[in-house]
Amino acid sequence: MAGKQAATVSGTPEVSVIIPVHNERLILADAVMGLAYRLPDVTDSFEILLAENGSDDGTLDEARRLGGKMPWIRVLHDEQPNYGRALRRGIMAARGRFCVCDEIDLCDIDFYRSSLGLLRPGRADMVIGSKLAPGARDERPLVRRLATRVLSGLLRHGAGLRGTDTHGPKAFRRRAVAPLAEACRVEENLFASELVIRAERAGLKIVELPLVLREKRRPTINLVRRVPRALYNIGRLVWLFRVQEPRRGRDRQP
Repeated sequence: MAGKQAATVSGTPEVSVIIPVHNERLILADAVMGLAYRLPDVTDSFEILLAENGSDDGTLDEARRLGGKMPWIRVLHDEQPNYGRALRRGIMAARGRFCVCDEIDLCDIDFYRSSLGLLRPGRADMVIGSKLAPGARDERPLVRRLATRVLSGLLRHGAGLRGTDTHGPKAFRRRAVAPLAEACRVEENLFASELVIRAERAGLKIVELPLVLREKRRPTINLVRRVPRALYNIGRLVWLFRVQEPRRGRDRQP
């Protein structure tokens, strides 16, 4: 493992793993070390970006401790809890040819392997792990499964989403997707949805892979508390994609 770790700090890494973290001190070290142990099975060079945002449980200190011991860990920090802003910052700071946006309690190395198998030969520009694609198995509690279906339905009918899911892990060619991330206007948990919809509208080759998902621990943010803000941001996406951007396109026509 040590020899493979050394390869991650010489030159530009092939893969940048971006993980937003908020109040994850208790599982952070085990999750990061477990991922780092398995990553050399799928790539010879990588970096892990921990995009800490607004934690109050010592997550930032723990992330910096890990980064101080392992040079392939980079720590980004934002004072406010904002998943979307943290994810965008990680994408813009990434140095790898390919990026994988993941969750600290997921880190499914099979998804990494399958995604890179599609990205390297150019068969995809973006790969999305879907909880709703044919063959997926979502074993989370019923309320969370229903929330995923409702969200995806609202995005399809309201904002023009063509795929089945926007909130699973994502892997992509950084050069193709970074400009789209920079153009996104919605932050928080709907940033990922806007990013996927922009990738669809830009004509990127997108492949969905079915996920097998089990909840490893209770979410750190209460689902019910997120609903009003999520509905507000869905409304912003509907306005953005159905009204504002089409109007701009018409205004540019000669």
